[in-house]
Amino acid sequence: MYNSRIDLSRLVIERTTTPKPKPVDKSKLLFGRQFTDHMLLIPWEAASGWGTPRITAYAPLALDLSCSCFHYGLEVFEGMKAYKDAQGRVRLFRPMMNINRLNISARRIALPECDAEGFFSCLKELLRLESDWIPEGKGFSLYVRPCLIATQATLGVAVPQSALLFVILSPVGPYYPTGWKAVKLLCSDGKYCRAWPGGTGFTKCGGNYAPTILPAREAQEKGYQQVLWLYEDRITEVGTMNFFVFIINDDGERELITCPLGDTILPGVTRDSVLGMARAWNEFKVSERYITMRDLARLAEAGKVIEAFGTGTAAVVSPVCMINYEGRDYKIPLNPSDAASQAGPLTQRIYEELTRIQYGEVTHEWSVLL
Repeated sequence: MYNSRIDLSRLVIERTTTPKPKPVDKSKLLFGRQFTDHMLLIPWEAASGWGTPRITAYAPLALDLSCSCFHYGLEVFEGMKAYKDAQGRVRLFRPMMNINRLNISARRIALPECDAEGFFSCLKELLRLESDWIPEGKGFSLYVRPCLIATQATLGVAVPQSALLFVILSPVGPYYPTGWKAVKLLCSDGKYCRAWPGGTGFTKCGGNYAPTILPAREAQEKGYQQVLWLYEDRITEVGTMNFFVFIINDDGERELITCPLGDTILPGVTRDSVLGMARAWNEFKVSERYITMRDLARLAEAGKVIEAFGTGTAAVVSPVCMINYEGRDYKIPLNPSDAASQAGPLTQRIYEELTRIQYGEVTHEWSVLL
């Protein structure tokens, strides 16, 4: 019988017999370097569907060297965070958006889609078991990494007949532990392309990320922190983040712009949240439209760029202070009333409003109590 559901009632919990020491000084936490005591594993077979979910001690996986995840990139992942509020309760931020996006990614590369509600129920049990690993305080959280890999032990490019959905957890600190640090961007010049129509740019599959590492390193060697990805001169994403720019447009209106979703743009949870908040404020025009780098350079020269930033789970928002385009540096304003500031007023406001929701400081439907 084929089982399309992930059944919480079948969950097996095998507690570790050798607990790891928890971080003593949370200020020294580094992203993705330390992992909790347990992991969640849910196998899948084409003939039988989803198998018994298990929470077991964190350990290396034993996989056949012929598994198709190693050879053909049949792997997708997600990233979200668990937070502790002032009362010590565990919260998640819009988790179903991440799980639904995991399924969108899986579908694109012929991996099985999971039962979202069943998977979330099992994930909550893992988080309850590991709640002591969630560092307290604003800016601190437990990073949640679901991953779905093909485990069929045969060579050959084909729809996989077996897969494994797993989750690991990592305590993390603030993305900017010593305060904001605005970044300088180098525009892609056509030598490299992050995503293209008909491709996988809208998914979180590993094959989207590996090819960006070399261009990022080359940008860093030139004195820039990240790549601003262009496609036919249209701005798409920055590094691995969605990109926003706040301008005074040709009609004299203040306008917040990010490019529209499509098969080249990741539907970021933070991106969607920024758009939702900004539209609810109703203080300026909010647009999902393309803007070319040539137009942005023209606006920067005319003093009509107010600020720019990237958005993503890890940093929430990342302020931009400079963009290099066709060999010329264009300065992006930060806070005109504070020369020492490393973030513009809108960037700071978005960060503060979003983190207030994430840590339960305000009541909001986006914050889900465990």
